[in-house]
Amino acid sequence: MSRSSFNRHVRSHTAPKPSRYQEYGKKPYKCKVCGKAFSYLQPFQKHESNHGIEKSYKCKECGKSFRYRQSVRKHERTHTGEKPYQCKQCGKAFRYHQTFQTHERTHTGEKPYECKQCGKALSCPSSFRSHERTHTGEKPYECKKCSKAFSCPSSLRKHERTHTGEKPYDCKECGKAFISLGSFQRHMITHTGVGPYKCKECGKAFNCPSSYRIHERSHTGEKPYECKQCGRAFSCSSSFRTHERTHTGEKPYQCKECGKAFHWLTTFQVHVRTHTGEKPYICKQCGKALSCPTSFRRHERTHTAEKPYECKQCGKTFSSPLGLQIHERTHTGEKPYKCEKCGKAFVSLTSFRRHMMTHTGDGPYKCKECGKAFNCPSSFRIHERTHTGEKPYECKICGKAFSCSSYVQVHERTHTGEKPYECKECGKAFIYRTTFRGHMRMHTGEKPYKCKDCGKAFSRPSSYRSHERIHTGEKLLECKHCGRAFNWPTSLHKHVMRMHTG
Repeated sequence: MSRSSFNRHVRSHTAPKPSRYQEYGKKPYKCKVCGKAFSYLQPFQKHESNHGIEKSYKCKECGKSFRYRQSVRKHERTHTGEKPYQCKQCGKAFRYHQTFQTHERTHTGEKPYECKQCGKALSCPSSFRSHERTHTGEKPYECKKCSKAFSCPSSLRKHERTHTGEKPYDCKECGKAFISLGSFQRHMITHTGVGPYKCKECGKAFNCPSSYRIHERSHTGEKPYECKQCGRAFSCSSSFRTHERTHTGEKPYQCKECGKAFHWLTTFQVHVRTHTGEKPYICKQCGKALSCPTSFRRHERTHTAEKPYECKQCGKTFSSPLGLQIHERTHTGEKPYKCEKCGKAFVSLTSFRRHMMTHTGDGPYKCKECGKAFNCPSSFRIHERTHTGEKPYECKICGKAFSCSSYVQVHERTHTGEKPYECKECGKAFIYRTTFRGHMRMHTGEKPYKCKDCGKAFSRPSSYRSHERIHTGEKLLECKHCGRAFNWPTSLHKHVMRMHTG
């Protein structure tokens, strides 16, 4: 044994070891060059390498250098494909002994690393160390490009790829590349339909045990993560952490192009594509490309007519979970989005945002033709078509074209006779939601449209707009025969019948 190996071995007996028993706040590993201290050996060793400490062991395949002979031997297995540690239970093989030990615990259920703060037990030492940092707030891994700090090295590596553009995990089936192994493994299940963790309830397969456990909660209804602010519970810790930002106001994802900040990474990524024009989700049926995965899944269902989300109250089905969530509020009466300016409350976020623009007159998407502002890119694109005349959605029955996909869906009901909106009071059914809402107000007596000039209230927006013209003097309907103008279509019709028909 060489002197350096012997010295390292001696330190294994004498040096403090990071473990589940280590006290919080202790940092026994101190850098001799800059004095920075660390709780754990691995980040300490990585930090030391930043000072140029000699790496005398070099990989013959790729030239990568290491400080220890053991490290280079482990690394060489990535080239040779050698996996010397095989699980007796399932036959799965591993390159590294530590990874093998962690895997074995998925069979035995052993979780030897217990958090002193919250009592949570984990099977893997690295996961345990990352978990500890959720309590201490420590983020020892810093990005050299943007200085963003992370609590674990894998998160730093994934983040660094957002700067380099590197996507090391390439799908051989479709050519799509991924930044992280987890994303790649999830994607592969879409091709194979196979994963080692299979749900007994619905048969869905998962590649990782944590995703499998989260999915199981969708059947059991278990939601172990509860918000201390509002009491809302979640089945997944990441969803819970993201939700907390709605209370703290934290928006960690900021767009470099326009400065807009976001609570959620997925929303941020979709927003960035509004600048780059990237639309990575392409429909195999019609070739339409979309920038957002949820919009893509919704679009696919327009071809399959699949509506997997069913309302337990009335049995109505929806193509998206958001559609179901908004619909359920029509039963509960819940209106979670309230305007602080006028007190009006809304069922959906989009309705609330549209309303807010009536106060602010502002939105991030502004039309170059007329200056009208929009809060949502899809609404902005639909509006643009009023200027260009583009009507990309065509009725398959009569050929009539529309500027918006929802318009063609509603129009098709005139052919099928479908009337999905039925009044519970009198049984009358309607093709259009707006007509149905107006009818419902006849029963409730609600008149939400109030004239600012005289205080008269109306149940329908069209009646309200017509009434406003009495005060403004505006007359929009003109007789083609004599040029006389009228406020209401009924008045024009009566005039034509009396004055211009034989």
